[in-house]
Amino acid sequence: MANIFNRLNINLGSLYRTTLFILSCAIIIYFFPKSGKFKYSFENGRPWQSENLYAPFDFAIKKSDQELQDEKNKIRLATKVFFDKDTLVLNKSLDELNDKIENPLNDSVINTLNRRELKLIKNAGVSIINTIYSRGLLDKNYDYNSNQIVSLIVNNKQVGTGFFSDFHKPENLITFINNQIISLNIQEYKPQIVSILFDLIESDISLNESLSKNSIDEALANISPNRGVIEKETLIISKGEVVEGDKLKILESLKNEYQTNSTSITNYYLIISSYSLLVILSLLMIILFIRKFRKKIYLSLNRLSLVFFNITLLVLITTFVVNINSSYVFVIPICILPLLLKAFFDSRTAFFIHSVTVMLLGFIVPNSYEFIFLNIIAGVITIISSDDLYKRANLFITVGQITLVYMISYFSFFVIHEGNIDNIELFNFLLFILCGLLTLFVYPLIYIYEKVFNLVSDVSLLELSDTNSPLLKELSNKAPGTFHHSMNVANLAESSANEIGANSMLARVGALYHDIGKMDNPSYFTENQVTGSNPHDKLSSLESVKIILNHVDTGVKIAIKNNIPSRVIDFIKTHHGTNVIYYFYEKDVRLNLNPKIKDYKYNGPKPFSKETALVMMCDAVEAATKSLENPDSDKINSFVETIIDKQIENNQFEDCDITFKDIKSIKNIIKKKLANIYHIRVEYPEI
Repeated sequence: MANIFNRLNINLGSLYRTTLFILSCAIIIYFFPKSGKFKYSFENGRPWQSENLYAPFDFAIKKSDQELQDEKNKIRLATKVFFDKDTLVLNKSLDELNDKIENPLNDSVINTLNRRELKLIKNAGVSIINTIYSRGLLDKNYDYNSNQIVSLIVNNKQVGTGFFSDFHKPENLITFINNQIISLNIQEYKPQIVSILFDLIESDISLNESLSKNSIDEALANISPNRGVIEKETLIISKGEVVEGDKLKILESLKNEYQTNSTSITNYYLIISSYSLLVILSLLMIILFIRKFRKKIYLSLNRLSLVFFNITLLVLITTFVVNINSSYVFVIPICILPLLLKAFFDSRTAFFIHSVTVMLLGFIVPNSYEFIFLNIIAGVITIISSDDLYKRANLFITVGQITLVYMISYFSFFVIHEGNIDNIELFNFLLFILCGLLTLFVYPLIYIYEKVFNLVSDVSLLELSDTNSPLLKELSNKAPGTFHHSMNVANLAESSANEIGANSMLARVGALYHDIGKMDNPSYFTENQVTGSNPHDKLSSLESVKIILNHVDTGVKIAIKNNIPSRVIDFIKTHHGTNVIYYFYEKDVRLNLNPKIKDYKYNGPKPFSKETALVMMCDAVEAATKSLENPDSDKINSFVETIIDKQIENNQFEDCDITFKDIKSIKNIIKKKLANIYHIRVEYPEI
């Protein structure tokens, strides 16, 4: 039954990895460019770096967007728009004016005026009305230039052509009437005239939208997007020649023509297929590297998900930024990727994945070579300088170095291209600084990933190493001897890890928590027995063994309850491996009880990493040396050798990648540290 479940877990794991790989490939391919990539890179104002370029085929010189817009504006200005004139409005306004004057009693404004004054107002009103409608009054404001050519239509017939400025605009009507009153020299009747005319004057000019639109659309349709043709084999630009003016327009036209031709159905699918192959090969390289050299990452679905999630996310962010403005590509904090990967894995894995990811991004960004070079160099600096990331100062130093490398590399590229620094773009340096600031976001990002992917980084390990944490304080209170033993093991483990290049922070934290299971029955462990009485004397060997063996399972339960990461729990599980409690076993052998060795044996597993292996060594040696009487250098050295060799003999390290050279280094460190603990001094000869 167990084999069936194991096989099922393996199959589900393989299915998940396959799905993750396919999904990542699909997302990346979807956001990749859908057209062929022009094989030449160029920028306005910079020298042409490639060989002399000849036209590979006949192509038209495209007008720029600004040129096309200017031409459209000119055409709109030169093309007639049509306005309808309502001739009935004039007669209607005059009739209403006559009615008001003939019946002044109906209007409170003029009912006090005499006949002479009324006649004077009437004449002025008729004059102003005729003047207004001779030019026409627009029904609303229109967004046309004053010089816009207009054609007037009366009763569906074109009666004349003029300019848009000939019409009266609604907002200028009051001003025009006031000016007319002044010219007629009848300012004393201004309120009455304005009141009367304001009520009866209506617009008589309105836009004929259909005719105007058709006229402009017809004119715009005749605009040519091209302004010339370059024939095949024509020299476009020579090596070293500055890309500017007409040369720039011709190169942009060639690039657009190339990309347009590549979007045909056949070419489109061919290009997509080619990009797909490159993406698949890139991600396949990553997964094969992990499978061969980082088996633990490959077997951990959470860790593998973290890798592919970050690669895909970086592709999406880069595509988004490039689509908005490719000039902002240097603001993307690419170096967050190696920082994250190093926080959870190791330097080699981080660099390899970073390099492959940057090469993938090269297909998206302009100036691919420059982009790849800058980010590969920055990635190397990131990985070299980001040791002990849990120290905040180290992160700031690393980010500062990354920013400086970006600036120096960009400056060098610019000088190589331009030959001087006269036109250097200082804005890009600001982008690099902003990129550095965004890279600092790696701290909260590490925390988020720890929670989402159930992983642990050195930052969290630093928090766990605090002896004032609730769990370690509880251990100190309940089992002070065990706590002191764990502190000693932690110091030994940390020094040993530094010596062999293992994760010293992980080893230290694992050592601090490896014996927390002893809190359950602290008095049954020698280091906590202060009264001289031993509770094991009242128990049988098997009962004692059961209590001792249980401290591993109890420790795991306590760790899980307190949300201790799985990487730390591994130390609790493995710090005894499958060793035998020989004291009680040999006791029962001497008593002829025919003991079965499996009853005295820890359940394991055996250590499966350098860190768990060295903690096992340090734990066994530190505990055993407590039994030495009058320890000296020879006794300690012999003791260390015996204990660790016994562990090797029992095949406790067969599942981890530790070497004999590493074990020798660990032995030497332990010997040196124990000598310091017991204050061993050199014996001086008698004088």
